[in-house]
Amino acid sequence: MKILSVNVGAAKAVEYTDAPSGTTGIDKQPVTGPVRVTAPGPAGVGASGVAGDTVCDLRYHGGDDRAVYAFAREDLDTWERELGRPLTNGAFGENLTTVAMDLREALVGERWRVGDEVVLEVTGGRIPCRTFAGRLAEKGWLRRFTQAGSSGAMLRVIEPGEFRAGDRVEVVDRPDHEVTVGRLFRAVTTERKSLPDMLVAAEWMEREQLEIARKYAAKYGSR
Repeated sequence: MKILSVNVGAAKAVEYTDAPSGTTGIDKQPVTGPVRVTAPGPAGVGASGVAGDTVCDLRYHGGDDRAVYAFAREDLDTWERELGRPLTNGAFGENLTTVAMDLREALVGERWRVGDEVVLEVTGGRIPCRTFAGRLAEKGWLRRFTQAGSSGAMLRVIEPGEFRAGDRVEVVDRPDHEVTVGRLFRAVTTERKSLPDMLVAAEWMEREQLEIARKYAAKYGSR
């Protein structure tokens, strides 16, 4: 398991975002050499944890529990075949393009050592948004991406440092529950009745999905 590329994005003005600035950093490009990664700060204040990367809408992106976003090259390859167009590393707005990792099966709360210094912690999957749909410009994209169930993984920074393309990824800790990124993503999108079951991973979950699960459980209770 390793990092195929590290990708960062600069702010660009586009018509398809609802960010107040009218800009987005979703167009991420691979960079060479070591890249610094740190915890960026709380939601609404902190942006990306990856040096050189831009977050343009702090209402919904960035912060400590969404400091880094990873997506699997294998899933990009699947979408290449389905869409009939090339998708470069970073095409889905991911900071880390991984290889030989099934991110759907990563446990919420599991920790990865990336290279020699960095430790990251899985917090959940990516819920697709209007900006993502606008960037891909594919009919029914939000529905198609959701149904595919491969959301990639959002990550918080536990130990800062530098990483780079080619760094190995080692899973160094896994919590004692069965809430995977794939299960949590399905719960918050297409299988809402399972949301109360996700709360066993509450202490590790990223903020939006935790709020969705808590509100559902408070309204409907456990099954």
